[in-house]
Amino acid sequence: MRTISENRCFGGVQGVYSHDSKVTNCEMTFGLFLPAEAEFGPVPVLWYLSGLTCTHDNAMTKAGAQAFAAEHGIALVFPDTSPRGEGVADHEDYDLGQGAGFYVNATQDPWAAHFQMWDYIAEELPRVVTAAFAIDGERQSITGHSMGGHGALTLAMGLPGRFRSVSAFAPIANPLMSDWGRKQLGAYLGSDETAWAQHDASHLMRDIGFDGEVLIDQGTSDQFLELLRPEALAGALATRRQPGTFRMQQGYDHSYFFVQSFMPDHIDFHAEALWQ
Repeated sequence: MRTISENRCFGGVQGVYSHDSKVTNCEMTFGLFLPAEAEFGPVPVLWYLSGLTCTHDNAMTKAGAQAFAAEHGIALVFPDTSPRGEGVADHEDYDLGQGAGFYVNATQDPWAAHFQMWDYIAEELPRVVTAAFAIDGERQSITGHSMGGHGALTLAMGLPGRFRSVSAFAPIANPLMSDWGRKQLGAYLGSDETAWAQHDASHLMRDIGFDGEVLIDQGTSDQFLELLRPEALAGALATRRQPGTFRMQQGYDHSYFFVQSFMPDHIDFHAEALWQ
């Protein structure tokens, strides 16, 4: 573990750290906000997964989450969205390769050597942060934006009992039926579409659901609505009668201004579950 930076933030510390990942076979960087309460013992944690083209830094500096997390004594983890560095496969398109890991374990060349983002988020990074910092591994929740919303939902449903709550901002909700999904899942996982279903939030919601509360916010003026397919997830929630809330927010787009606007609601939502 290497400390890149640490800054005082709302009574706590916003840090950036790197470590050598055995899972992704490269150096990985993440942001971690620890509230003041972490000086006295382990605190609950909310994972924030970012979207296409992002690094650990985007949400850490743009989402405005630290102020609200500090109010509730909750840690925030901001992982990177993919492996990076010399020797890590990339692509000329922004929505494939570095910055576009889609939170899956790639099985296809040239991606399989490094793009093991499911295992990194689900297993390795939690071990790293709970071993090195005052994080309570028994009290975890997860959220994310766009590709990160896809990751948050699929991880929450794919790891029953791990997370106490899940939320998402404008998630890629139905990648099996979207160019933001078919392209990437085909590249990373191959042509067998049966392997893709475990990474489609709408399919997972319909088939297994989540063993807790769900909160989804989606802007009505989102420029990527046809790629996100929120209607598929809303339908799956209704079909399963999943406890939770799905909100279409009038006039909001896909930007971090949208995320900032509803971050207080999401932090409050997770805090209620984490401090029960």
